[in-house]
Amino acid sequence: MSAGPEIERLIQLLAKLPGLGPRSARRAALHLVKRRDLVMAPLAAALQAAMDTITVCRVCGNLDSTNPCTVCSDPRRDPSTIVVVADVADLWALERAKAVNARYHVLGGTLSPLDGVGPDDLAIASLVTRAHDPAITEVILALDATVDGQTTAHYVTELLADAQVKVTGLAHGVPVGGELDYLDEGTLTQAIRSRTTMG
Repeated sequence: MSAGPEIERLIQLLAKLPGLGPRSARRAALHLVKRRDLVMAPLAAALQAAMDTITVCRVCGNLDSTNPCTVCSDPRRDPSTIVVVADVADLWALERAKAVNARYHVLGGTLSPLDGVGPDDLAIASLVTRAHDPAITEVILALDATVDGQTTAHYVTELLADAQVKVTGLAHGVPVGGELDYLDEGTLTQAIRSRTTMG
């Protein structure tokens, strides 16, 4: 490609973003350069502002411009329940769905021996400390239904055995609007095991 080093650097940096390969990064770079005033300048300002203000919440691990974050500071939240998620993206997904009105705890990933991620690499110790607070009555493990997610859930459950809290997990099974014929065997099996009383 016959472009200056600045454009090449922009393309290389954009290509590091999830979902953008080299071709998509080139298209995005070209779009930014062509619309410098409308898109690139505001984007650069937003990135700088994010760099200067966004921090990790010292209580739950969420990303916000305040510390503690707006979720932890919200007095309308149920202070007796902690929803444990692997990543901030999972917290944001639950918030978008308005699925729960509780406090959160971001682990920073899941246990993965193959990737070299152990208990010390995650915010598990601080979760155990929070769960032993007498004000906490339930810990909801909202972790992925993957091998690593379920391994993490079992590990955390064992660590919380001596805490005076109820430890629950998400139900797994048939998605809303899902047709049985299109589901895999694991999902169907879990749906049968997690069946609920009708009516």
